[in-house]
Amino acid sequence: MSRRGFMQIGLTGMASLSWPGLLRLRAENALKPNSEKTAIIMVWLNGGLSHVDSYDPKPDIGSEYRGPFKTIETNVPGTRLTELMPMQARIADKFTILRSMYQKAGGHPAGSMQLLSGDPDERDKPKPKLPDWMSVAHYLRSKDGKRTNPLPNYIGVNPPLEYNGPAYLGESYAPFSVNDDPSRPNFEVPNVGLADVSESRRLSDRVALRKSLDKMERAFDKEGELGALDDFEAQAVTLLTNPQTRDAFDLSKEDAVTRDRYGRNRWGQQLLLARRLVESGVEIVTSALNGPLCSRTNNWDDHSVNCHIFDALRFRMGYYDQAVSALIEDIYARGLDKRVLVVVTGEFGRSPKIEFGRSTGGGDASGPTGTLQPGRDHWPRAFSNIWAGGGIQTGGVIGSTDKRGEDVTERPCGPDDFLATIYHHLGIDASKVTINDFNGRPTAIVNNGKPIAELMGKAV
Repeated sequence: MSRRGFMQIGLTGMASLSWPGLLRLRAENALKPNSEKTAIIMVWLNGGLSHVDSYDPKPDIGSEYRGPFKTIETNVPGTRLTELMPMQARIADKFTILRSMYQKAGGHPAGSMQLLSGDPDERDKPKPKLPDWMSVAHYLRSKDGKRTNPLPNYIGVNPPLEYNGPAYLGESYAPFSVNDDPSRPNFEVPNVGLADVSESRRLSDRVALRKSLDKMERAFDKEGELGALDDFEAQAVTLLTNPQTRDAFDLSKEDAVTRDRYGRNRWGQQLLLARRLVESGVEIVTSALNGPLCSRTNNWDDHSVNCHIFDALRFRMGYYDQAVSALIEDIYARGLDKRVLVVVTGEFGRSPKIEFGRSTGGGDASGPTGTLQPGRDHWPRAFSNIWAGGGIQTGGVIGSTDKRGEDVTERPCGPDDFLATIYHHLGIDASKVTINDFNGRPTAIVNNGKPIAELMGKAV
């Protein structure tokens, strides 16, 4: 049974491990009662959203910098966004914009590693040296008691794994990945059943998850020998048969109005699934918004050779605005806003100065090959992200950039501050925690950062 492939909706996986084997590696993975546990959803924009075309508009700069988008008022006096995000503008009191993020790596791999693991190396590497915060949190939280929830503690709904991962923590602390599109009307999973009580039936025709789990459950009930399996095998079976597991992944249990509110597309349903998962007790959920909804290049890397950046933003931002605003609204409407923190970010922003180049290929938001079109390059010196829920102070703006959006001028926040803030929400004192690396050397999970006090509303 493959680790990343057994469920199209995310029970996808197990490349070289059986479920019992994987669960043995995750034996420490324990949960306190859900009411005591904070959780986080990170929405990842790989490639980098242009901050000056979204959360940090600069309408008065010259035409060589300024995009075509107007700014609009939000429901927070004095805070303006671009016209691309009218839904988020209406709920700006429910999130805080951090306009003064920066890091020092200009490449996608190094930039991602800096922000998500705190690796200060500015060079791109083929694989991470340090574990990302998701794996670290999963590892640390796996040691605090007896497991009571059948769901994995860290789930990636189309997770951002291209440049990140558990590194020296090992694959047992990688996410339980949901790689299929949950918006597909024929959304199915492989048929999972059992030939007898001691071995897994080979995967056969794909059927709906609920049907395959029900079939498996009945088979065990008939044999009456579930209790004879060892504890880890029983956990594997529980994961597959427990109604809580089935319900968490079953989007059909959401009413049509809610599904429509998120958007009947991949991004909308990914974030709806993320909400369902944290509501079911999953503590760490990541979801990358990429693929065809981004435009031709399937990401936010809006160089002129890749796409016409302004056409690309028009193409994708409606889906983005709808999905993100629905998630934030839902977190508050369902009373999850104290326990669940939502963070939306990419690895960096885009260059405030517009560059022009020739398209390398036609497609959505890109002219035919050779077409001269505008774009923006990588920009780690200043960018924005948004924070919601988590009991934080919302409805404000933290930090600022210069008149062109090129450099941070007020309240600079680096990767270690970003990480320390996330760990703080998860109840982890990053200033005191080390984890042994491959060589047995204690390695700090954060080097010099501190939680962003303005988000907390108090000194931390």
